[in-house]
Order: sequence, then structure tokens, then C-alpha cells
Amino acid sequence: MTKKLISAMLLLPGISFAQQTNVLFIGNSYTNVNDLPNIFKQVALSLGDTVNVASSTPGGYTFEAHSSYAPTLAAINQQAWDYVVLQEQSQRPSFSPEQVAQECYPFAAQLVDSILANDSCTQPVFYMTWGRQNGDASNCASWPPVCTYDGMQQRLRESYLEMAFDNSAFAAPVGVAWKHVRDTHPLINLYNADESHPSPEGSYLAASVFYCTVFRTSCESASFNFSLDPDTAAILREIASSTVLDSLATWNIGVNDPDAGFTMETFDSCELMFHPSSPGTHFWDFGDGSTSEESDPYHLFSNDPVVTITHSVTDDCGRSASWSQEINACAVGIERHAPLLFFDLRWTSDGILTVWNPDYLEGTLVIVDMMGRHVLTSAAPDGREMHVSLHCPLFWRFTTADRLTDTGRIIIP
Repeated sequence: MTKKLISAMLLLPGISFAQQTNVLFIGNSYTNVNDLPNIFKQVALSLGDTVNVASSTPGGYTFEAHSSYAPTLAAINQQAWDYVVLQEQSQRPSFSPEQVAQECYPFAAQLVDSILANDSCTQPVFYMTWGRQNGDASNCASWPPVCTYDGMQQRLRESYLEMAFDNSAFAAPVGVAWKHVRDTHPLINLYNADESHPSPEGSYLAASVFYCTVFRTSCESASFNFSLDPDTAAILREIASSTVLDSLATWNIGVNDPDAGFTMETFDSCELMFHPSSPGTHFWDFGDGSTSEESDPYHLFSNDPVVTITHSVTDDCGRSASWSQEINACAVGIERHAPLLFFDLRWTSDGILTVWNPDYLEGTLVIVDMMGRHVLTSAAPDGREMHVSLHCPLFWRFTTADRLTDTGRIIIP
């Protein structure tokens, strides 16, 4: 899912060139130990994905320090990145909400602003780290939740998710996968001797989580095991894959994808116009053999109207989404009981009825529900919008000043 184009080149028959995904890692020793960016690169390569990585990871650095650190800012501006990974100092996000809001959040936002100023299509990714093996003894007295691994881990999860949601960023749930390994495979040691930094197993788990986060697909079939026993590596890849992919929305993954949803506007029975929820390049499949690449296509369906509408959209950054919806195209909209077309009723599937009176005819429009209760009474409506119930049909009658009427039913799928 890269937005970059490969430089023009002579393409020889039978030769294809894969696109490259560019990822910058910003953090400290948690990222630098065991060379996490390179492990991620090798996992991706073993799965057929070409990745270019770079990093700015001075020991002990915080978001606050990175926000004004010239080498980090230069790395951000070095090129248009597909993803920039942001890892805060290991303890800061586990502190009290008030302290984190003061010491972490403003600088996280500042870094994201710098990333997007360089390229608005870059996707920031917050690196959710893990609790220390036996809690944070140095801060236990002043903030008891970090006295244990579980308490520290919970606070890290909360803080990183808040940073992700506040900044329209992804959260790479390394810490959650870490906890799953501890809970289900306690003999796999993810820590090095200091009970804080990652062991080779810990870094491999993190790299696997990053692969699943960036590519949104499983890494279970990767052949690169780093320095690990193949069975251990397989367990870590499986846990990384299930942690990320079982709940993409939980980690805000896909937050900036276009919305392929749509609404339908009815002109008459079997005559619909479709309106996309997001701008971009569109492709519509109307389920009856017809397609369109228009943004807001109009389509006349046949009398066999139960079809599946599929809408695909690609935004300016190359991100794509697709959505399908089955409809009865001839049973959605406005049914008329008389040939007098004094005005136009248009209903959309999100519950908005628009009443148009283009000729400014004098008269009264009455809309009632099935119980005969008046939903709307309006004199000579023109360009009015109203919200209607989606749970029952509504009936309408328009009476002109000289007592001619036009009646019908609003049909809701």
C-alpha cells in the first residue's frame, strides 16, 4: 500500500518490479537493541515485501527530546515516508494520566505534525511498548500502578491508544502481544538481563507485530527466524498475527482509509443515484452487468431489481476500500398513485427526505405514518429536508390550490 511510484524504467517481458515500502523508526534503545528495524525488514523480505528502513534512536530519548532533535527532524524530512514509527521513552507513558498528558501527548502531536508537514500521506504508527518484567521499582512509591508488570502494561496500553486515536495514527500493539506471550508461553523469555530491554525473542515479536500492522496481513508463513529456534519464532509470529489482525479497529489501524460507504437517492421506481461517502477515484458495480467510474452515478435498474452494489474508492494517497450492499432497487424510494407530478420527492437511505417544488405551485403537502399521525404538513414546500423514520412506510398527499391531488407512499427497505 505504498503511494510512491517507481522511477520510469524499461520493463522487459517477464520481469516485474515490486513497490517498496519506506518506514522510519523514531525511538530509543527499545528500538535500537537487536536492530529491530532490520529484523522487520528481513521478516517482510521473506514474505515477498520490499522494505526500506531508517531510524533515529539515541538512548533514553523521549518524544520531547525528539521534537527538537535536529537529526530526527532531518530524518523525517529526508524523503516521503509511507510509515513513521514513534516510540516514547519506556516509562513515561506508564505514569499517571495527568503526567502523561503533560509530558508525552503534546510532543507526540508535535512529531506527528512534523511528519505530516513533510508528506500528508505518511501514516504515523505509535509503538506500544511493554511493562518491565517485574514492574517499575524506581517509580513504584510515587505511582503504585507501575509496581507490577500488569499495572505498568495496562497504563502503557491506555496511553499509546490515546495517542493513536488523538493523532489519527495506528497503534502497533507490541505490548499486548508481549503480554499474550507471557500468559501463554512463560518459558519464552522476552527480556534481556536488565528486565527491561528486549531479548532477541522480544525484538522478533515486535518486528512481527510491525509487519502485521503495516501490511495488515499475517506473518505466520515468514521464513526468517532471526537467531531463534524455528518453533519459538513460529509461536511469536502466530501471536503477533492474531493480536493485530483480530481487532484492527482496536488499534486504530485503517483510521485514514477512505470510506467506501454510500447513500442512494431515488428519482422514481428502479431509478437510483449513488453518492459516495469519501472523495477519490471510484468504481461502481451495480450487480446487473453494468459498471461506472463516475463519482455520483445514476442508474436505471431492470424489473429484476435485487442486486448487490459494490463500490470501490481510492484516495489521493493510494489507500483503497470497498463495500458491498444488497438492495431491492425497485422497492426503495417514492411510489406515486396518480399521474400528476407536481413536485419531486427524493429519499436517501440515511433517512433524509428532500421535497422539491420547482414550479412553486401553491398547495399543501401532508406526510403521515401508518397510524395516520402527521409527520409533516407544509405549504408549497420548496427544497426542504426532513429526517424520516426508517421503521415503517410513510404516506404523502399534495393538494393544489384548485383541489388537484397527487398521492403516494415512501417505501423504506
